[in-house]
Amino acid sequence: MAWPPSSDTRSESGISHEEDLEGDSSSTSSISTTGTIVPTSSNQMVSHSSSWHKYFDQELFLEDGGLKHHVYITAPKSIEKDPLFVCHHGAGSSGLSFSLLAAEIRKRMPLAGVLSIDARGHGDTTPLNGPETSDFSRAAMGQDLVKMIELTKLKLGWSALPNLLLIGHSAGGAVVTEVAKQGVFGSKLVGFAVLDVVEGSALEALKAMNSHLENRPNSFPTVDAAVDWHVRTRTIRNPTSASASVPSIFRKSQSGDWVWRTDLPATKEYWEDWFTGMSSNFLAGKAAKLLILAGTDRLDKELMIGQMQGKFQLQVFPEAGHFVHEDSPEKTADTVVEFFRRNDRSALVLPPKVGDLIAQGKKV
Repeated sequence: MAWPPSSDTRSESGISHEEDLEGDSSSTSSISTTGTIVPTSSNQMVSHSSSWHKYFDQELFLEDGGLKHHVYITAPKSIEKDPLFVCHHGAGSSGLSFSLLAAEIRKRMPLAGVLSIDARGHGDTTPLNGPETSDFSRAAMGQDLVKMIELTKLKLGWSALPNLLLIGHSAGGAVVTEVAKQGVFGSKLVGFAVLDVVEGSALEALKAMNSHLENRPNSFPTVDAAVDWHVRTRTIRNPTSASASVPSIFRKSQSGDWVWRTDLPATKEYWEDWFTGMSSNFLAGKAAKLLILAGTDRLDKELMIGQMQGKFQLQVFPEAGHFVHEDSPEKTADTVVEFFRRNDRSALVLPPKVGDLIAQGKKV
């Protein structure tokens, strides 16, 4: 979720003109981004023809309870040998936020799988019957994530789950932390990675959320205009990633304009729920832990102590904004792949036990 706590003015076209924030790469908010408008000339316009087919092998619709869950997936070659990276986006985004990261992970681990989900109220996840869901609690979204993983297993006919690495951005980081703390996947969960969110600065940034939602454009005349706005405001600094992810967070209204797909103001009662207690939950997670930030000043006291005690791996990408996985997909892929390989115990070859060697008549 991009929550830039900055003042702005609005032109007649509805596009905000904000001043660049000094030291934007390490702002005081773990869920902030700069509001810098980068001029766009005709020869700088980016092409917005990207589709999910470039980044995933298939999409699945998974029915459970009152929801039809939607996910994108490239399955691992072997569920016994190859891992599945499971990605959960932040509030207001969609599963396609991880498009470029999925491609970069597969470059480094060609046999690995990547599953990227659309959370309830986001992307193409919709209610089966009745109105849109009104429960956006961390617990409910955590249950959804577990269900989507299990339903994917059933849909693809897997006899068991592959080894898992959960990746969550912003509010999605709170969700994967919740699931990791519960330990529902046991030894199958090798680790989890949280992207650019910590409890203290996230809660502090909530004070600016209403202002941000009021000041952003309510609609755009075209999808291209929406993509360009995200790039020019540096909400997403990578034009290729913006082209892949932004179209999926808009829908066409009856008037013909493109409006935000997710009603973020409707989630307001859950904002504090997402982040309160997140630091302790993160440290209590039952798997290896990775935290990727866009600035070291975003660590709160509890995490700072945990990091000094070696309880998790910390990686900082000072050149990235809040959407670190979209701004720097190559570096993010390098980090999560190396993190998985270092913590994957199934890859360890243990020496034979002395008792077994003696039983085989071998000298020890």
